[in-house]
Formats: sequence, structure tokens, C-alpha cells
Amino acid sequence: MKILFLTDNFPPEVNAPATRTFEHCKEWVKEGIEVTVITCNPNFPQGKVYEGYKNKIIPQRELIEGIKVIRVWSYITRNEGFFKRTLDYISYSLSAFIVGLFIKTDLIVATSPQFFTAISGFWLAFFKRKKWVFELRDLWPDSIRSVTSMNSQWILNLLEKIELRLYKNANLIVAVTDAFKKNLIQRGIDAKKITVITNGCNLELFNPQVDASDLRSKLNLHDKIVVSYIGTHGLAHDLELYVSNLNKIENNNIEFLFIGDGANKKLLVQRAKELNLDNVQFLDPVPKSEIVKYWALADFALIPLKQDDTFKTVIPSKIFEAAAMRKPILLGVDGQAREIMEEYDAGLFFEPGNFDDFNVKLNRLIEEPELKDKIKNNCSKLAEAYNRQTLAKTMLDHLKALV
Repeated sequence: MKILFLTDNFPPEVNAPATRTFEHCKEWVKEGIEVTVITCNPNFPQGKVYEGYKNKIIPQRELIEGIKVIRVWSYITRNEGFFKRTLDYISYSLSAFIVGLFIKTDLIVATSPQFFTAISGFWLAFFKRKKWVFELRDLWPDSIRSVTSMNSQWILNLLEKIELRLYKNANLIVAVTDAFKKNLIQRGIDAKKITVITNGCNLELFNPQVDASDLRSKLNLHDKIVVSYIGTHGLAHDLELYVSNLNKIENNNIEFLFIGDGANKKLLVQRAKELNLDNVQFLDPVPKSEIVKYWALADFALIPLKQDDTFKTVIPSKIFEAAAMRKPILLGVDGQAREIMEEYDAGLFFEPGNFDDFNVKLNRLIEEPELKDKIKNNCSKLAEAYNRQTLAKTMLDHLKALV
């Protein structure tokens, strides 16, 4: 069986979409599937092509863990600004479509969050007379409304009409949350062609026994209580709220680490300077193979999103990585993410956008070591329930059923 997978994020990028696609495809290759991935040259989130790659018109090919990877030209920009990012998405979509016409395949999978990739999947399926799968990782463009104040609502309305047409046309929709499935059913999509494959974690990579003592020394965190945020510093994550209030933290032994990059990174660093904060460090993104050490040195994982009903349908993949590393979660995301965490009692929920509530829950974990130890044990149970290898094989079973 041959699968053609369209995604604009792929390793060496380390964001959640790149990781999910790579780990799924890697498992499929082990099952004897021939997988070809058409993607961009790595540039997320800085909008700069990674060293060793060039954004050329002529597609570049490489083999990664048995996966055939084709990198196509696209307009590259930082992960900020609606119109520039949309141009980025459209350019990749066109390049992927053209190259995809010449790839032999039995099935096409196109992944969101932005659905221009799905448009390529739709047209490739039409011209190649193959079935196609829409992997739904975000309700885009609906999520745009939650993080921008666009006046051009007619554009968003048009995009939503196109989005709905794609859902109806796809032979299978793989949603990453039950809430996404429920949303689609309410909008008239046939429930029979929607399956849910959540995000998860690679338990072989995320080993809680990793020694991070050298990194603690390097970052001067010897006896500190470390609260870590690891991931994209975007508009949706509301990180400015936390940085702007870190001067309220009375415990001088607490240190915050923000690891990653994104549209709000410069603003956050500037805000910390304005407040003369001495309890926070901002670190650049690191490769997936190294991020384990950064999780290992943390005592607690901060996982927030803005206060908005749209984000009640989202399950941040950080939940599974933190759980695999046995790090108690401080979750500022309501909805399905909260349900999963509380089902396994793997952390404490605080009201999104409420720093004081966050501070109360953080202090509770620090002051109640028995609660902290209980939660750490429960984290292991959550991670095992969302083992990426198992999830990848489940998705493959659904794909095989289409061919």
C-alpha cells in the first residue's frame, strides 16, 4: 500500500503537527507501507529556512526513517500576520498539488490546521481518482476569530464555506478530538466517516529517567522549583498574561522557563525586561531529541490557552509529553483537555486567563508534596493510555479500510 501525505510541517521542525505526522508515518513504514510526504523546507516558526536546506523551485528529496520526503518551494514568512501566513499556506498548497500529480499512490492524506493543504488533497484525489483523508487538527479558520480582530469577516465566512465543502467531500475525516467530531456532526457532516485519533506521546523518546543535572547547572537552576512552558509562543497561548504577572510570585525559589519561539516571543522578552524580572528565562527552540532534557529538569508544566470557547475543543499535545515525563500539569485550558487531565488526575486546572488562580494552584502543588507525588504517578497512566505507537496503528487500520 502506498500513502501520499501532505503536510506543511515536518522534522526537523519540532512543533506538534510535525511530530504527529512523523511518528505516525514512521510506524506505518514499519508495517510495510510505502509513505511519501510532501512538505515545505523547514522554517517554522522563525520564518527562516533551517541550515542545510534551500527553498528552491526544484523539489528536494530525502529519506528519513524510511519515509520518502519531498520538500517543495513555498513563500516563507514568520508565524505571524494573517495575510502573509495565508500566502505561505497557498503557495505550499499549489506546489504540493503540482508535485503530487507525479507521485503514485493508493491513498492521499492531507492534514490541517490550515485547510489549503486539504484543498490540494481534494484536487489530487479528483485528478488521480483516489480516495482522500482530511486529518483535522484545528477548526481553522474558526480559531482565527479567537486570536485576531479581523474586520474582513466576509473572508472568514467564505473560508468556512470552503472548509465545510472539504469535510463533505473527504472519504474519511480523522479528527484529533471528540469535540471536533461533535462540531462537524452539528454542522451536518456524516458521523460515520469521522473517526477520532487523538494526539499522544512517543514513550520510547520521552523517558522520565533522563538525567538533566548538567542542564540544570548550565541554566543555574540548582535548587530552583522550575515551571516550564515548552512550545510555540503564539497569540493563542496568552503567555503575556503570565510574564506580566511574574512579579507577583512571592517565592524567590521559583523560576519560569519559556522554551520555543513564535509571534509573541519578542514581546514577551521585552515585557520581562520592562519589569526587571529575575525569575524567568527565555530559551530558543531545541531539537526533539534534546527537548526531553528540558522536560526532565522541570518540576511543573504550564499549559495555557486564551479564555475562549473555541479552545474548549483543543487538546494541546504538551499534555501528553508532560505526562510521559511525569511532570504535574498546570492546565489553563477548559473543555476536553481538562476532561482528559482530570480523568487521570494528572494535574490541576486553573481558570484560563486568571493568573491569581494559577498562582494558587502552583503553590498548592509546592506545599502538598503528597499530592504532587500522587499526580506524578497518575501522569504515567495518562501517557500509557495515549501511546503514539498504538494510536498510529489504529489510524493505519482506518486508512487500509479505504483502499
